[in-house]
Amino acid sequence: MPPKPFVDLDSIDLTNLVAGPEEIRRHNPQRYEMEHLDGVAHLDMDAGLVVGFKDVRDDEFWVRGHIPGRPLLPGVLMCEAAAQLCSYYFNKAVDTDKFLGFGGMEEVKFRRPVAPGDRFIIVARVKELRPRRAVLECQGFVDGRMVFEGTIIGMPMR
Repeated sequence: MPPKPFVDLDSIDLTNLVAGPEEIRRHNPQRYEMEHLDGVAHLDMDAGLVVGFKDVRDDEFWVRGHIPGRPLLPGVLMCEAAAQLCSYYFNKAVDTDKFLGFGGMEEVKFRRPVAPGDRFIIVARVKELRPRRAVLECQGFVDGRMVFEGTIIGMPMR
């Protein structure tokens, strides 16, 4: 059984963005096929909570080969999208121009497939936040159902 969601997703307005692609690019260095965060819809620094999303498209680089006839978003790209959301949060919370480099992951589970046409909603909650290390718990949802969970560990990079 999946854990309880960190936030009531019905309370998040995904059309009223805190950050769209251009604002995300100001904080995250990924570009082109490695941009896996399309929007940030909620940012609560006091609660240590951020909500973002990736709109999974049918023209992405992995679709043709993972899995032919039934494309499934690779788990590693779910993790990357979550890490990019965590990096965005870190950059805003610590007020730095460094991005949060991927340092590790713990307790990752993939619960359901994610496919082109899905909106992959990511919720991250701070577990530990220091200038030289960040640990955020993440959950991913499609259509209100949890599809992913895991803890992202990061360290600032120049």
